[in-house]
Amino acid sequence: MKTSINKIGLALGVLGILVSCSSELELEPKSVITSSSFWNSEDDVNGVLNGMYYYFRVANKMTYQLGEGRSEIYRIGIGGSGAYDLFYNNTLNPSNLASAGNYSSGVDWKDYYTLINSANLLIKYVPDIDYPSEDNKKNALAQAYTMRAFTYFVMAKTWGAVPLRTEPTEGYTEGINVPRTPLAEVFNQIKSDLDQALVLFPDNSIPDGRNMWSKAGANALKADVYLWTGKMLNGGQADFTTALSACTAVEEADVELLPEFSDLFQYENKGSREVIMSIYFKLLENTGKFSYFRDLYMFAGLMPSGASQQARDFIGSNTGGGFPVWQITDLVKDQFTEDDKRRKASFYELYDHKENGDSVHFVTISQKGTGAVNSGGVREYVSDIIIYRLADVLLMKAEAKNALGQDPSEEINKVRMRAYGDNFAGHEYVNGTQAQNDEVILKERLLELVYEGKRWWDLIRFEKAFDIVPSLQDRKGQDYLLLFPISLNTLSLEPLVEQNPGY
Repeated sequence: MKTSINKIGLALGVLGILVSCSSELELEPKSVITSSSFWNSEDDVNGVLNGMYYYFRVANKMTYQLGEGRSEIYRIGIGGSGAYDLFYNNTLNPSNLASAGNYSSGVDWKDYYTLINSANLLIKYVPDIDYPSEDNKKNALAQAYTMRAFTYFVMAKTWGAVPLRTEPTEGYTEGINVPRTPLAEVFNQIKSDLDQALVLFPDNSIPDGRNMWSKAGANALKADVYLWTGKMLNGGQADFTTALSACTAVEEADVELLPEFSDLFQYENKGSREVIMSIYFKLLENTGKFSYFRDLYMFAGLMPSGASQQARDFIGSNTGGGFPVWQITDLVKDQFTEDDKRRKASFYELYDHKENGDSVHFVTISQKGTGAVNSGGVREYVSDIIIYRLADVLLMKAEAKNALGQDPSEEINKVRMRAYGDNFAGHEYVNGTQAQNDEVILKERLLELVYEGKRWWDLIRFEKAFDIVPSLQDRKGQDYLLLFPISLNTLSLEPLVEQNPGY
């Protein structure tokens, strides 16, 4: 089942019930279809599942900004700042969020609660539906529980305590005004949802396309969650042990590292065996607007007059969108050695060659997520957005092992062997102290996962944000900055919600 934009009508347009805490609540209902007349068959459930994954796609751009935008990776692009400078300069506040790039028009939580509401509807109604296959029923429920866990995890890492809604909103006012739930309770719900999902998934298979939640995806998420609570919520050894077990469970699924790193984000390699969970995009589906990759690339019309023929051939003559409003910093680029295959496979540096012989750097564009050029010569940003892949899990496993006092070098070297290929000799890692291992794991995650929406949360988990991010280095002690402010727009819609301290 593909998460096609053409299949969302059942869940969104017809039902009119996937509402959030936004002003949509003031609208009159358009539908006469009720829950009793709709929730009758597996097809009905599949319609809502497709709607859930559609909103997952819609929210991905904001999730990326939350997960990487405030790190040391970015600086202004040739297309201007696009207001993304509020992220990497760490000048976000409750008043300016509405202008911060594509930050959901300043309504922080709307898309996430719409996504959660889709999951809540499934969790409420699927148990009472007769299915030809009990396994299919369990699988639908497991996906809903995993999606709810993932969404609350993103929100909790971003804002801390958030309103916990586990019942669907199906009317105008029910369950709308809810105060923030203590953070420990939110994480208890996340962990409970994952436990439910892992019991329900009927087997350890991963669906074709690898763009729907599976048992392997739930275990990857579980490892991520327990590493976070182990370090950030005093979960300690017990949580690290759980994270390690979850990583091992992922490895038991149908996964393997691709031989060549550069193949990972190629359009024709969608759904490769390295991928555990991704967000689906498709050429000619007109969904590239939902992809953050378009803000990291460029089209031929921006080519400088002194660009080399190699650069012109590389970009091509396509007229597709792509207006780089942020680009990778020298601080990050310089950490890639020339013999690391991930360097050229992650970014491309374009120069403007002047008549006097000078060569001036023009822009650095992402090589991850470049999509495909359609028959009309237009580039569409339709690479799948990878949520979890095996190399990410291997480095999480190294992190868990190190936190438990075990040797993480095996997992680090598995990732490095592909990165350096024939040049691996001299890059082997030998176990060091826990502090040394953590430093290496954090850097390896940067080199492996740059542009994949992980860095900001990695810096927080390793307690390095104030040491590494230039715009935070003179603000040590202002720990409130590790959370995002809540926008004034959201506060106006959520009268029982209080702003994060410090803002």
